[in-house]
Amino acid sequence: MTSLIRELLADESGATAIEYGLIAALVSVAAIGALTALGGSLRGIFGAASASVDAAVKTAAETSGGLPSGGEQDTGSGGGFYGLGPDGNIIHID
Repeated sequence: MTSLIRELLADESGATAIEYGLIAALVSVAAIGALTALGGSLRGIFGAASASVDAAVKTAAETSGGLPSGGEQDTGSGGGFYGLGPDGNIIHID
């Protein structure tokens, strides 16, 4: 009986498994934190890019004869829509 207790006290295999579990949990928490921070950064980058594109389209529409911006209905010249063509120019679509 005494030898069994000594064996159990000397056995460290369970402690190693617990250590690996703690390391895995720490790595998971760090990964979640990094991905959360990166997500906010990407949201800001794409938001700024979207605002720049919107401003460029509005400027292009205003400087090319006051056309409505892409996708708006043309109510003054017999119907249709204005949009962006494949080359990026504003075109009239009947």
